[in-house]
Amino acid sequence: MTTPANVEITTLPSGLRVATERVPGALSVAAGVWVGVGARDEAPEIAGVSHFLEHLLFKGTEQRSAQDIGRAIDRNGGDMNAFTTKEYTAFYCRLPAARSSVGWEILGDVLVRPALRDRDVESERQVILEELAMDDDSPDDVAHRLLTAAMFPNHPLGRETAGERETVMAIPPQIVRDFHQEWYHAGNMVVVAAGPVDHDEVVAEVEKNFVGIRSGTATPQRVAPGGFTPVRIDHEDDTEQVHLCIGLRSFDRFDPDREALDVVNHVFGGGMSSRLFDEIREKRGLVYSVYSGAATYADGGSMVIYAGSQPEHAAEVEELINIELAKLVADGITDDERDVAVGYLTGAFALGLEDTGSRMSRLGGLLTTYGHYRPVDEQVARWASVDDEAINRAIQRVFTGDRVTVAVGPIS
Repeated sequence: MTTPANVEITTLPSGLRVATERVPGALSVAAGVWVGVGARDEAPEIAGVSHFLEHLLFKGTEQRSAQDIGRAIDRNGGDMNAFTTKEYTAFYCRLPAARSSVGWEILGDVLVRPALRDRDVESERQVILEELAMDDDSPDDVAHRLLTAAMFPNHPLGRETAGERETVMAIPPQIVRDFHQEWYHAGNMVVVAAGPVDHDEVVAEVEKNFVGIRSGTATPQRVAPGGFTPVRIDHEDDTEQVHLCIGLRSFDRFDPDREALDVVNHVFGGGMSSRLFDEIREKRGLVYSVYSGAATYADGGSMVIYAGSQPEHAAEVEELINIELAKLVADGITDDERDVAVGYLTGAFALGLEDTGSRMSRLGGLLTTYGHYRPVDEQVARWASVDDEAINRAIQRVFTGDRVTVAVGPIS
């Protein structure tokens, strides 16, 4: 596989990989660190520790307080954030190109030298509990959470990324520090940047600001999810809408039919021209929000369909979704629908690459999950080459499988 000239990757003696994508003419530099550990890599009794640690790294370092970190970023007109997924944790900032060195100083400090003080653990514990409470007040979040748990029973992919109240309340400070010690090492991290950057200069910044990073080669050992039992879950809640989720198992991110599923998903429920949007919202006016989406992991995946409707329309909406599912399986998609989907996927992909943050995120995500960079032209070609055989294969593999259905709201 050929790496384009504007993308360069260097592995430092510590094992830390540094990757840059040069974007001439851009006004900002987006810099980030991707750590190859996420919510699925936690023991059940410490579920949520990855997300907990993501919060804590911004609470201060050996040399900087949380306020120092925030002021340094604000003073230079930038922004900084982080997020946790099932399989990795990411920390990133974006700054005007002339001030990007500040970002490297902050990222190196928080990733390599976090304070992780007991008092910070306790204060941030309360913040996370508030975040969980906020999610509980969002019925569509509740529906998706119940669906995921039923689709991946007794497996870490079925757990909430932020953990449960019981585990978040019980995680001691030393466990958080141990988790950082175990997984935040050079062999499990990738440093990435996109913008008007010089690769050698970025490498020099990383070598200077990430000094003292622990070497190591350990990466999480994962177990593929097993089967599940088709089930319907009705969760009574005092809401204005019924929030309906239907889930089917899909395949992993390395599967050759991955792009074909992207095409099918867009036709079925992925955009304003999709069948679900056209039939249920545009023609009948029964919903405001209806969509489908695919999630892929290292060893599995899911397809999720969502709709929110007033209680008196909920049964009709569910019936219409099932009718569209049956039509998809029986008849496939048309050539015109395929062309529209490919046009959307490739066009939206190109538009997203106008932003240095998007390019940085793509670079970090690819190196962390696939282990290599995939050129933009290659990704576009993969969508463009999807044929009828691949589409029909993806439909039969995914949409004919067992389902989980969850409804949250005034069911009775």
